[in-house]
Amino acid sequence: MLQAKESEVTAAANGTLGLVLTGGGARGAYQIGVLNWIAKRHPTLEIPVLTGVSAGAVNIACLAASSGDLRSGVRGLAELWRSLTPEKVFRVDARTIAWTVMRWGFRLMSGGAAGTPGVRAFLDTEPLRKLLHRVLENRRSEIVGIGANLERGRIRAVALTATSYTTGRTVVFVQGSEIEPWQRPQRRAHQTPLTIEHIMASAALPLFFPAVKVGDEWYGDGGMRLSAPLSPALHLGASRILAISTRYDRSRPEAAAPQHDGYPPPAQVLGSLLNAVFLDLIDEDAVRLAMMNSLLDQLPEENRHGLRHVDLLVMRPSRDLGRLAAEFEPRLPRAFRFMTRGLGTRETRSPDMLSLLMFQPDYIDELIRCGERDAETRADEIDRFLGAGVRAAS
Repeated sequence: MLQAKESEVTAAANGTLGLVLTGGGARGAYQIGVLNWIAKRHPTLEIPVLTGVSAGAVNIACLAASSGDLRSGVRGLAELWRSLTPEKVFRVDARTIAWTVMRWGFRLMSGGAAGTPGVRAFLDTEPLRKLLHRVLENRRSEIVGIGANLERGRIRAVALTATSYTTGRTVVFVQGSEIEPWQRPQRRAHQTPLTIEHIMASAALPLFFPAVKVGDEWYGDGGMRLSAPLSPALHLGASRILAISTRYDRSRPEAAAPQHDGYPPPAQVLGSLLNAVFLDLIDEDAVRLAMMNSLLDQLPEENRHGLRHVDLLVMRPSRDLGRLAAEFEPRLPRAFRFMTRGLGTRETRSPDMLSLLMFQPDYIDELIRCGERDAETRADEIDRFLGAGVRAAS
C-alpha cells in the first residue's frame, strides 16, 4: 500500500525500519547471505519490525529470538543453515518415501473408500520441528527469546503469515506491543505469543509438507494467498522496508527461452505454480506501493488521512536459483532423488520445484555466498537506504 520506487533509495534514515523476508524453501539461505553482509557492515543496525512467510518465517523467528545484536543473530542463523541436510528437514529414508508413495497410490485408486490409508503430504517434516525445538527455547507455548526482546524494547513487533486451510483466509500471527489488529478481505491479523507451531504452519509447502494445526484450524504456507507481502510490515508501523526476495528476475531473452522440450513434466508444472504462488507477488506489491507514494507526494500532509510515504529496497538473487539447483541435484539422498526425478526434475532446465527442497549443504553455502555478493554489488545503495544514522563498520 505504501512505498518508494524500488530503484530510488532515499538517504533519510528517520522512521521505523521493517524487514520482510519472503518464502522459497531452501532458497531462504540466500536471505542469510544478504543479511550477513549487512550485519557486518552495519553492526549497530536495529530492525524494530520483523515479518516473514514460509522460509522467511523461520529466519525471522530466529532473528527475533536472538539474544545478541544483529550480527550475532545472523551469524547463528548462517551456522544453522550451513548445518542443514535434507534429513534434518524431512524424512528421506527409502522406507518412509516408499510407504508415502504407496499411500498416495492407494488413496488415488480407492475412490475414497473407507479404511483407505490417509495421506497428508509427500514429505514428513517432523525432523524440522525437532530441529526448531533444539534451536529455539519454547516454554509455556511461547518462543522465550521473542518475548524477552520485546520486553527489552529491542524489537517492536514480529509477524508470521500462514494460510488457513479451514477457512481459506490468510492469517498474520503477530506478537508485539501496542498492536492494533487489522482485517481485510480474506486477510486478518491475530495477536498471540508466537510458537514453533506458528513457524511450522507458515513454512508448510502445500502437498510437499503437511498442514499444521494451530488452535482449531489447519494451516499451510503463508504465501498461498498473501497478495500483499509488504502489508504486515506497513500495518506494524514501518516507514522504511528492506525486503529480501528469493525470486530471480529473468531477462526478456531468459524468460522467452523454453525451459523444457516437449510436454511439460510434473516438476515444471509444479515449479511454475509454486513460483506464481510464493515468489512473484512482492513485485506486484512494490508497483502498487510506488503508485501510492507518487500520489501521496503530491498531497499536503493534512490531506493524506494518515497515509504515509514508505521507502522500499528490494534485494533479489542475481542468479537463477532454480537453474543453480540442477548442478547440485546428483548429491541428494538416493531415495529422495529417485522420487524427484520421477516428477521430471531432470527434464527441465530450471527445476524451480527442486530448488525449494534442496537443503544440501553445498547448495545452501552457494546461496549464502550469492547473497553476500549481491549485497556487496549494491553496497552504496544499501548504505544510502540505511542512511547516515547508521555508521558503517570500517
